[in-house]
Amino acid sequence: MSASYYGQPVIKPPVWTSEVPLYFFTGGLAGASAGLGLLAGLRGDDELARRAWGASLAGIAVSPPLLISDLGRPERFLNMLRMLKVTSPMSVGSWVLAAASPAVGVAAANAWTGRFARAARFARPAAAALGLPLSTYTAALLANTSVPVWHEARGRLPFVFAAGAGAAAGGIGVAVTPVASASAARRLAVGGAAAELLAIKVMHRGLGELGEPYGEGAAGRYARVARLVTGAGAAVVGLGARRSRAAAVAGGALVAAGALAERFSVFHAGRQSAADPKYTIGPQRRRVT
Repeated sequence: MSASYYGQPVIKPPVWTSEVPLYFFTGGLAGASAGLGLLAGLRGDDELARRAWGASLAGIAVSPPLLISDLGRPERFLNMLRMLKVTSPMSVGSWVLAAASPAVGVAAANAWTGRFARAARFARPAAAALGLPLSTYTAALLANTSVPVWHEARGRLPFVFAAGAGAAAGGIGVAVTPVASASAARRLAVGGAAAELLAIKVMHRGLGELGEPYGEGAAGRYARVARLVTGAGAAVVGLGARRSRAAAVAGGALVAAGALAERFSVFHAGRQSAADPKYTIGPQRRRVT
């Protein structure tokens, strides 16, 4: 820890609880699964489309309670919908979540029951279009803070979250879909996992000294778990999920678990960097010299 400021933090560490990284994961899963559901339906793969819309519905159903639980009072979430402030990632994200929820609900209901066919024609593309900002706005939210590890990664963190969301959607799709119908989910799981691992490496390298928290403490432990299970899950999906249902379930679950662990790694790295003044002071000094 730096001796500057007597070793005391320059900024306050985030007060968010574990509901927040869980929300990052479920929101990303919901958004990417909506895109997978739309594409599968357009290809005529109704079996995968049903599973993907179900995963999207599950993810988006638990996201508001997780967010409200962290906020402490339900009316605080409703207050964020009183106006739309396009310069605020929190405001935009709240509106995206509020708009995507009914669209995903209608699309999922149609996929599983055949009802609301007319409304679903509009709901499916709307949900998929909202899926990308739903998957990535939380990265913009983190980057918009003064937390060094998050703010300095503002150009790379959205790619990490987008790739992780795709990997999670593909992994869940592989795990819950019959093998014969899961080819698109397998490609998404493997491709998303590879993209996530690459994006994380690029982000860490770009951070330089600021990337140190990702190798320390809770952030380091989650990062190592994320790399291990993501890589192992992608290998199992790529090598065995075409033939074995057990491999599909195990590999898909590992890929999704890796994306979840990576969200916790990002979360804890931010808290750890905020607690050490050298990560705040160092970038400021480099900018003025």
